[in-house]
Amino acid sequence: MPVTILITRPEPEAGRFAARLRAVCGPQTEILCAPVMRIAWRGTLPPLRGDEVLIFTSRHGVGGFCALTARRGFTCYCVGEATAQAARAQGLMAIACGGDAAALLDRIATDGATGPFLHLRGAHVAADITGALQAAGHEAQETVVYDQQPQDMGEAARRVLAGEGAVILPLMSPRSARLAFSQVSDIHAPLFVAAISRNTAKAVPEGAAQKMSIAQRPDAEAVADAVHDLVKEAKRLEGGKRAQ
Repeated sequence: MPVTILITRPEPEAGRFAARLRAVCGPQTEILCAPVMRIAWRGTLPPLRGDEVLIFTSRHGVGGFCALTARRGFTCYCVGEATAQAARAQGLMAIACGGDAAALLDRIATDGATGPFLHLRGAHVAADITGALQAAGHEAQETVVYDQQPQDMGEAARRVLAGEGAVILPLMSPRSARLAFSQVSDIHAPLFVAAISRNTAKAVPEGAAQKMSIAQRPDAEAVADAVHDLVKEAKRLEGGKRAQ
């Protein structure tokens, strides 16, 4: 039976990640993009003084900010290199941090940055960065510039999960994990999960995955490496079944 990688990220990230996985796993890899959420721009910006230090925890935050203002003369701290690249492409001075909220806060402390800080975020976040900065004595505020609205993954994805072939499921956040599993009532396929973090892994229902792999770093590149290893293992196990 074929091994399928099921991508539940929103577009355009789903397409980008599929291209990355084809490069890592080979062009013959079967990949199905089935987003469980979509990005919708929303919100307004507070009055900008010009001395704000911006914080971005996703590319969508960059896109939301740039959709609301043409001003670009800001320094920003970005959760990872991909987000920093998106900010630089828009003309912002970007500092890439270690891939998660803790690393971002550590980098701000190490650099001695004092703000005022403005976190451009989605409606759903995993960490209270603004609260942490305020607790450290900084002037900090946040504003929502996009929403991650639930989306049906589609019947094709449910058929794959109900089938016989192994499914590799990369998960990029606890919320995407919860949304994905809330849409599936019957998982018959051998399921291999590549989680971006331990918190994401904890959002997977107990017993749902035949094997769980947690990425060595909280970024898409490390998740892709985990997926590659799981694809090899799933194919080896499938081959063993056929040999019997």
